[in-house]
Amino acid sequence: MVDDRRTRHVLGLSGGKDSAALAIYMRGKVPEMEYFFCDTGSELDETLAYVAKLETYLGKRVARLNPTRPFEHWLEVYRGALPSPQMRWCTKNLKLKPLEAWIGEEPTVSYVGIRADENREGYVSTKPNIKSVFPFKDAGIDLDGVRRILEESGVGLPEYYKWRTRSGCYFCFFQRKAEWIGLAENHPDLFRKALEIEDKVRFEATKMTGRQYTWSQGESLRELLARRDEIVAQHRAAIARESKQRKDLPLYEVLGNVLDDDDDTLPCQVCNL
Repeated sequence: MVDDRRTRHVLGLSGGKDSAALAIYMRGKVPEMEYFFCDTGSELDETLAYVAKLETYLGKRVARLNPTRPFEHWLEVYRGALPSPQMRWCTKNLKLKPLEAWIGEEPTVSYVGIRADENREGYVSTKPNIKSVFPFKDAGIDLDGVRRILEESGVGLPEYYKWRTRSGCYFCFFQRKAEWIGLAENHPDLFRKALEIEDKVRFEATKMTGRQYTWSQGESLRELLARRDEIVAQHRAAIARESKQRKDLPLYEVLGNVLDDDDDTLPCQVCNL
């Protein structure tokens, strides 16, 4: 029996540089390409603005995929256990489920922005109808290539790259200490919301199980904020050392190298391309 269903071609935008560059690179190559962005409802304003900027450049609508239930609902389902590198329930429920529901059962090719100089795969669906392809790997496009694509297009980088190197929710547990301080400085209202969630979780979880859940591993946000001057001083010193050693690097790459030295844990790939 012949399967005459059309094959969909989809490309996800995370709000980061690699997926943005891939969308620009693929523009016009696959006329039927569909673009999507998994909007958890907890994104930075800079991320939303960058996706809107890409939408204008591409000249095609970017589908916003929203979860059926907000973060707070799932936090209750998981009995106050904050998401962590060991338990990434936020990615599963806020991004992957809406994405796979949107795709459904149609044969689909998913274009993933993993570069040729990266040793990772990104999000690869286990659903048999979804095939992932990696145009940058196939074309040998590395970080320098991504930088050129963004510069030559005029799209550039998202504004949050001045203090943060990963897209994702404002409370993302993959943020390094310096990035949490960056959130407090650039979005004090969002930092306060993250702190309030953590305070509530710690209070209730302590009563129920005695466990202490925190966004930043091994340290509460209140403890982290109390060390603000120390963290900022260490961060600035590390940036100065990296800048001196690699004078040819743009600031966002210097920042990325410094933060990777602080914590090289791989983030959720569907969030951070």
